[in-house]
This record gives sequence, structure tokens and C-alpha cells, in this order.
Amino acid sequence: MKTPASRPSRPTRSPRSASSSGAAVASPPETGFSYSRAFFEDLVDQALAHAKKLGATAAAAEASEGCGLSVSVRKGALENVERNRDKSLGVTVYVGQRRGNASTSDFSAAAIAQTVRAAYDIARFTAEDPHAGLPDAQDIAPPGTHRDLDLFHPWPIDSAEAARIALACEAAAFETSPLIRNSEGASVSAQQSHFFSAHTNGFRGGYPSSRHSIAVAPIAALPGKHAEMQRDAWYSSMRDPRELADPRAVGRYAAERALSRLGSRKIATTECPVLFEAPLAAGLLGSFVQAVSGAALYRRSSFLLDSLGKQVFPRHILIDEDPFVLRGKGSVPFDDEGVRVAPRQVVEDGRVQGYFLSSYSARKLGMKTTGNAGGSHNLTLRSRLTQPGDDLVTMLQKLGTGLFVIELMGQGVNYVTGDYSRGASGFWVENGQIAYPVQEITIAGNLKEMFKDIVAVGADAYNLGAKTVGSLLIRRMKVAGS
Repeated sequence: MKTPASRPSRPTRSPRSASSSGAAVASPPETGFSYSRAFFEDLVDQALAHAKKLGATAAAAEASEGCGLSVSVRKGALENVERNRDKSLGVTVYVGQRRGNASTSDFSAAAIAQTVRAAYDIARFTAEDPHAGLPDAQDIAPPGTHRDLDLFHPWPIDSAEAARIALACEAAAFETSPLIRNSEGASVSAQQSHFFSAHTNGFRGGYPSSRHSIAVAPIAALPGKHAEMQRDAWYSSMRDPRELADPRAVGRYAAERALSRLGSRKIATTECPVLFEAPLAAGLLGSFVQAVSGAALYRRSSFLLDSLGKQVFPRHILIDEDPFVLRGKGSVPFDDEGVRVAPRQVVEDGRVQGYFLSSYSARKLGMKTTGNAGGSHNLTLRSRLTQPGDDLVTMLQKLGTGLFVIELMGQGVNYVTGDYSRGASGFWVENGQIAYPVQEITIAGNLKEMFKDIVAVGADAYNLGAKTVGSLLIRRMKVAGS
């Protein structure tokens, strides 16, 4: 086993924002769709007209199409080439306050009629729900007000070019060190979709969107037949393929991560400060979102019941939501029900200012929708204490002596009580410097206390889906080791 001095140091920067030199995009792009928006509008209108003819008191319909290419390679050879093309028409019918839903992938007139009839029949025999119904008219995003958020950047890439990029990404990982001895492969994905929806309360709207990615998972191993092996991975995901990180940079960074974990050991059970790497901190933000979302609240299955206006985080913590970020992964001009959305502050000075509610959950709680049918929209967790120079190196210095976590395992989160227990691996840090990698440990606490014990948030902001947050330092947690 290598000595601590000869192990590769922990990488502190990722290539996530580098511009790509291997993922060129042809111009102008082609949509690649089989159906036009006009076709979808006609399809939806047919469904709504048929629902009205059957006697529905209200109805909604959505037509959608998605297509894409996924290519994977492993150890320098092509593994899989997959093309996907999906289409769907979903119909929701209300008979008074009874609701029925059905869907089909057949766009023929007969299939549309059959699908609407199925939704109608389900509604007729479903129990009444006093809170069921379309969004209120005053909450709907009016036609003509829907922003263009630059969400659609199709990538006209063929399988040969996708394979070339994936192979370059994996090759860069292998070239990083002779200790990169194996790989779980690299992949390139190019996906795009569009939809149109409407309902009888006056909403009409839809838009196209795209999402593309490059990913790799190298395996590092020390010499010897039964030597230790460590795996890690990295990826880049963007709506615009021109903004993807350089494939070789992704490969090198993933390799550095795997190499830095060689020589991992257990540590003795202790209590200490814990620093969550930025991608894992986004998971903690996700736990907060789940706890203050409508379904958990009206079912009384959240550890943050009745938290509106109450102190949940330290005063230096703020959480913003902005659905209008150009090319944002969580950007929308309206929510899944056609309700208007707007930027807002979800947490201010540590106090909860708003929940995440759809029309249905809002009615169940006696509140108003927050435009979050379908989830949150571009959340950012910030701290007023964060300085521009608070990169990962500085955050390790703030940690002092404790645990830096880079991977979590298991699903040990109880959202009713807030109890938190996850398998973990990462690095033991002493006096602000990484001492050695650790594995086979468990970190435990309660999310209520963990949120209140957030000491610092790094300036190393990372975007994971619709959430952006830097590395996050918690004052103290239980760490179970050997």
C-alpha cells in the first residue's frame, strides 16, 4: 500500500465549467422531431372536445414527444448504441370533483376517443375529492406571457461522433496514471423533447427542451493480484452541448478522484465536524425541499411541519428560487399545471418563507399554489458569510480536523422524524489538510439539527439538476467507524 506522502493529492477543482473542444455542434441545428407543435395543438384540442362531448365538467390534455441518442464505451471498445423515440398523449377528466386519468401512445382519432373515454369512466367511479380540480383561473399563466428561456439546443450528433467523444473521455482517464487499470465505461447522451398542453380553465402552452451529457467511471488499483481498487466518476450535463466540459477534462478529473481514494482506511467512531462536497450538499438541499413540499405536509409526514415563518437554518442562510434562469436545468415559463411562476426567496435569514405547493396540495393545506407542480425551479442555497475566496481548499481549512465526505450510500433518511444515517466515504482532514482517505463509515444525525448547525457554505458552487450550492460545513455529526 502506498504511503500517505506518495498518494495523489485530492483534486480540488473540477472541469465542470470548461468549454468543450471535442463536442462541436453543427449549425443550424435540426429538431429531429416527428411531430410539429401545430399537430400537438390539434391533438390536444380533439381530446378536450371529446371530453366535453362526454359530459366532463373540466379536462386537461398534454401531447409530448422525446427522442435522443445514447452511446457507451468501455476499455476502448464500443458497448452500446441506443436510440429512443417516445410519444404520449395524457388526458385528465373531471366529473364534478371526481378525477380520472388515462394515456396513450397512439395518436389516431379512435385511440384519442378511447383514451378520453377511459379517463371519463375512471372519473365516474372514483370517490369525490373536495380538493380535486384544475388550477384556479387567476393562477394560470396567460398565453402571450410565457418567457423564452433558451431551453432548446438540439445536438445533431451521430453515433460515430458520440462514440469518439466517449472514447476520448475514457482514454484521458486511462492516460492520467498507470494505476487507472479498469473502467466501468464512458457515455455520451443527447436528448430532446417538446410538448403542448391545455385545459378548460384557459391554459394553453408548451415548449421544446434539451439535455445532453458526458460521463465516465474509471477504476484505480494498486499493484498486486488482490490489491485495493477504488472507483469514482464524473460527468458534465448541459442544455446546450457547446457548454459541456471538455471530454478529456472530464476523464482526467474522474481519474484523479479515483486515484485520490487509494489507501482508504476505517477510522475510530467519533463526533466531529463534517464537510459535504458540493454535489452531496445539493442532496441536503433536496431533503429540505422534500420536507416542505405539499404532499409531505398535508400527509403530516414531514419533520418540518408548520415551519412557515420559523427558524430552520442559521440566520446567515438564504435559499432562492428562480424559474427564469436562461438555459437553467430547472427553468420553466410555467409549472406542470400551467400556473404562473416567479422568482422568490424560500428561506431568508434562516426562516422558511414559502413551501412548494401545487394547486391540489395548496387546497389541502388551505393555502395558495406556489407554482411548484412538478417540483422546484433552480434553487440556490447561499450564506451571507461566504467570501469569494472560500474555495474547497479554504473550506477544508475551516473544517480543521474532521471528515470531508465525497460519497454517500444507502437511503437512511427518515423524513417523518428527520433522522439521518448514511454510509459514507471521503477523507480525514487534520489541521485543514487532507491526511488520508477513509471508507466503510456511517455518518448520523438529525436533519433538524444538521440544518441549524450549518457553519459555512463554500464559494465552490456546483449545479446538480435544479439545485446549486457550494460545499457545506456542519458543526458536528456522529461518525461510526471501527
